[in-house]
Amino acid sequence: MAKADFQPENLDGLVREAVFGEPKAQPEARRRIWDLGQEAGVLPASIHDLYLARGRGECSGFTVPAINVRMLAYDTARAVFRAALKRDAGAIILEIARSEIAYTEQRPAEYVAVMTAAALREGYRLPIFIQGDHCQVNAKKYGSDPEGEVGEVKKLIAEEVGAGFFNIDIDTSTLVDLEQPNLDLQQRANYERAAEITAFIRGIEPAGVTVSVGGEIGEVGMKNSTVEELHVFMDGYNRSLAARGKGLAGLSKISVQTGTSHGGVVLPDGSIAEVKLDLAALEALSRAARESYGLGGAVQHGASTLPPDAFGNFPRVEATEIHLATNFQSIVFDHPALPADLRTRMLRWLDVNAAGERKANDTDEQFYYRARKKAIGPFKRECWDLPVEVRDAIAADLERTFGFLFDQLKVGGTAPLVKKHVRARRLSWEQLHQAEGRAVDDAEAGE
Repeated sequence: MAKADFQPENLDGLVREAVFGEPKAQPEARRRIWDLGQEAGVLPASIHDLYLARGRGECSGFTVPAINVRMLAYDTARAVFRAALKRDAGAIILEIARSEIAYTEQRPAEYVAVMTAAALREGYRLPIFIQGDHCQVNAKKYGSDPEGEVGEVKKLIAEEVGAGFFNIDIDTSTLVDLEQPNLDLQQRANYERAAEITAFIRGIEPAGVTVSVGGEIGEVGMKNSTVEELHVFMDGYNRSLAARGKGLAGLSKISVQTGTSHGGVVLPDGSIAEVKLDLAALEALSRAARESYGLGGAVQHGASTLPPDAFGNFPRVEATEIHLATNFQSIVFDHPALPADLRTRMLRWLDVNAAGERKANDTDEQFYYRARKKAIGPFKRECWDLPVEVRDAIAADLERTFGFLFDQLKVGGTAPLVKKHVRARRLSWEQLHQAEGRAVDDAEAGE
C-alpha cells in the first residue's frame, strides 16, 4: 500500500466509502482498509489466550471494557483509541450486539472496516478485539421453531467471523427455564445449545485462530446468578462440547447477572434508578470460573449507567470483562453541540416509528430515553455529515469518558500483556472470507 493511503484525509474518505459507498465501491473500500490494517499490524484478534492466561493466574488486577459502538461509530472508535494510546492500554474490546446491528444499520463487515480505520487513523498499532455481543437466541421464536432460530444465530456468527469478529458471546441464557425442578433441567437447553454453537464456531474459524467464546448463565435484568448455577452450566456445557468433538476449545469467560439491566431503569423524570449491584456475588462467580474451569472469569453486563464511583470495584473483585453501551449513546444524544433541530427531528421520528414501544404510563422522558436508540440507523448519515467541529466536540467528551473508565478499570499498561499473550494472525482478504459461504450453508442446513 502507498504511504498516501495512510494520510488522514485519505483514510477518512476510504472509511466513508466503506460505509456509504455504491454497491461496487463499498466492498473494495473495505478490502483496502483490511489490507492496510494487515500491513500496519492492526489485526483483528481473539482475546482467548489472554483470558486463559488470567485463568492460570498469570495476570490479574484489571477489567476489560467491552464498548458497544452504536452512534458516530468512526468518531467514537477514534476516541477509544486516543484514550488507549495515552495509557498504553491494549486489553479493550469493541463490540456490537445482534439487536444493535439491526437498529444502528451496521453489518459486521462495515463495523470491522470502521474500527480498523479508526485505529489506523489514530496510530494505534496493536491487535484489536472485535466482538459479536449477545449472539442471542430469541426465546419466543425458539419456542415455535428451535432449529430455525438457532440457525439464524449461526448465520449471524458466520457473517461475523467471516468479517473479522474473532470474539463471540453466545447468549442462550434466554432458554433458561426457572420453572424446572432442579438446576440442571433449568440450564440444560442453555448449555446444550451453547455447546452446539461453540462447535459450529470451531468449524468455521480461520486456521490459526481460536475465537474467544463466552457463555451466559443468567439473562441480564433477571434473577441474580449463583455459583451453583455456574457449576451446573459449565459441567453440562463441557460434557456437551466433548460429545461433539475431541479437543474442541471451550469458553474463555462466562457472563452472569448480578443486579444490572441493559440501559438502566429510567425514572419518570428521565434519571436512572440506583442499581443494587451484588459485588460479592460477582467476585465469587469470577473466582469459581477461574479456579474450577480455567476461564478468565465472570463478565458484567449492563454497566455503563452505573455511578462513576462504582467502576473501580470491578478490578477489585477481579471481574474479567464489563460491557458498556448506553452512556456513550447518551453523551451523543444529549451533547450541547448536537444541533437542536436534528435532535428534534429524531424525537419526532420516534413518535411515529417507535410509538408501539411507548408504555401506557410512560412520561416523554422515559419513552425517548428507551426508544431513541432506534433512531440511530435512520439518522446515521446525517450524524456522519455533521460539521467537523461538532463531531470533534462530542468526541472530546467521549474520549474523556473512555479515559476515566480505562483508569478505573485499570487497563492502562495492558499493551505489554496483549503483546505477550495474544498471537494475532495476518490473514489475506481471501483467507478471511473463504469459510463464510460454507458456514452460512451449514447454518441454513441446521448443521
